[in-house]
Amino acid sequence: MFRKYSLLFAFSVLTFSAFTWADLYGYVDENGRAHMSTTQLDERYKLFQRSVAKPNDKKRTVVVVGPKMPKVSQRTYTLYNKQILKVGKKYGIDPALLHAVILAESRYNADAISRRGAIGLMQLMPDTAERYKVADAFDANQNIRGGAQYLSYLLKLFDGDLELAIAAYNAGEGAVIRNGRKIPPYPETVAYVPKVMAFYRKYQERI
Repeated sequence: MFRKYSLLFAFSVLTFSAFTWADLYGYVDENGRAHMSTTQLDERYKLFQRSVAKPNDKKRTVVVVGPKMPKVSQRTYTLYNKQILKVGKKYGIDPALLHAVILAESRYNADAISRRGAIGLMQLMPDTAERYKVADAFDANQNIRGGAQYLSYLLKLFDGDLELAIAAYNAGEGAVIRNGRKIPPYPETVAYVPKVMAFYRKYQERI
């Protein structure tokens, strides 16, 4: 499943490139690298996009490396880790997952504000903050608690399916439900799920 979404992540990157007018084949290797080609080089390559018109230039292959972990200082990690461990235990959320979401959402910037109005470390929307009684979304402790409560709710809503819960954290639970309880085909969400999953696995090795 993770490899499938790694390939979708690579595909979402290529959606904005010159490859969008060509047939696209791809697979993810054992190292997590996504390989894309405008021709089926061997049986590993599966069709992900069919073009209306064949490209005129030579067939090409591109390799897209999966999302890299942004560097986070030990000081920053330690600053929030105590609260992450506390709320993770209280709400049954793996602290590694909370770290992964924070890294993906704000890169540990407690003052972050998105264009859509999401606030703080876990980028809580105002209605989500209100829902979980987060009085000050810029307060790191309150923000982490609210984000953990929301993730706990999403995991229960989607029967413990981590990837659906992560997708819902990004796109909203309504979008996942309307899409037949599957990851919505939004480019941002398709890229977000494997990114958080990759960060999560890295943090699991650390914690």
